[in-house]
Amino acid sequence: MSRYPPICHRGAKRVVRLSLVALLGLALGIGLLTSSFLRSPPGQDTGFAGLGRDAEGFAAARPGRGLRFPEDHGAHPAFRTEWWYLTANLRDEHGQALGVQWTLFRQALAPPAVREETREEASTTIATNPWASSQLWMAHAAVSRGPRHVVAERLASGAPEGLAGPAGVRAEPFSAWIDDWQLTGTAPADADALSQLSVTAKLNDSTGYRLTLSAEGPLVAHGEAGFSQKAVDGQGSYYYSQPFYRVDGQVTLNGATHRVSGRAWLDREWSSQLLGEAQLGWDWLSLHLADGAKLMAFRLRGGEPEGEGEGEGAHDYLSGSFITPDGTVTPLGPDALSLTPLSESAVADRRLPTRWRLEVPGQGLDLTIAAHHPERWMATRVPYWEGAVTVTTPDGQPAGEGYLEMTGY
Repeated sequence: MSRYPPICHRGAKRVVRLSLVALLGLALGIGLLTSSFLRSPPGQDTGFAGLGRDAEGFAAARPGRGLRFPEDHGAHPAFRTEWWYLTANLRDEHGQALGVQWTLFRQALAPPAVREETREEASTTIATNPWASSQLWMAHAAVSRGPRHVVAERLASGAPEGLAGPAGVRAEPFSAWIDDWQLTGTAPADADALSQLSVTAKLNDSTGYRLTLSAEGPLVAHGEAGFSQKAVDGQGSYYYSQPFYRVDGQVTLNGATHRVSGRAWLDREWSSQLLGEAQLGWDWLSLHLADGAKLMAFRLRGGEPEGEGEGEGAHDYLSGSFITPDGTVTPLGPDALSLTPLSESAVADRRLPTRWRLEVPGQGLDLTIAAHHPERWMATRVPYWEGAVTVTTPDGQPAGEGYLEMTGY
């Protein structure tokens, strides 16, 4: 005869059932992150990586909220998607250019109300089960130098609320991590939590980096006080950056360690429906100009028309920010800039524009943007192009450097 009363048998069965549900949810969530985040089949457009899917039940990004620090440095689980996105233009002790990327993505598996229902049904045992997570995390790291481009990717489920887990973000003191890939705040208590950071990643046995970052300017809010519109129907995200980092540290590439220094740019963005359903992807630039100014610009391809314009690119949506050396921001609406592909390269069995013309007439800027090397394809579960670029004037004079990201090709 069992020493447990019948009610405990039923409780045990419920625990097993809920554990299986949690594991199934994790499996389905990873499938969502790694499969449906690819380009949708013809006639079923949901934007690049599913970022145009209907967001019913999730919080919506809208103008007027404003940014709130330090809490906005942390995660926003009421929203479906967000990221902490660092790119760095570096040079080694011999003056050779290197590029570094460190990115952490968060993806909610279900809207908050659904997660709350599940939480109420779960027993204490399930609530502390490390598999019973409503959030998935994905991270990308890359090191580039000349033709070499080393890319690594990690996936993890988040821990239940109140528990430490293999991946997550804490607003203050700031820390973002997935396993031993770390982006950690080192600023004093009276400074912004992102003003000083250390970042580490080991991509494989012979490639990795350890860098320190110190901000020499303020945080920058894009769009309307941090609301960045992405389509003519008002779709958008909350978006801010720290574009003023000075960087020092070391990068190991194929077993050789280099002392490096340079500049870095950190983007923070979150939304529940970043794109319109018909938008196919984006071309995004973050530039450190030679005079100390910064420039962010993006083009979202496709979408609903704003007028009667016809032809290729007629429905694209453009936006950006011009940032003076002291951090003063001028928002750039769709009519304030143009971003035009000049030439393409064959990359990963497709053709991508790796040379661009960027014009901002109000700032007297006419710039040519060119990839350091065309082979910067991120062959991750959600594939895209990401790499360092040079900036020149129309007569070929150096005018800066930065990063280019292209998705949905």
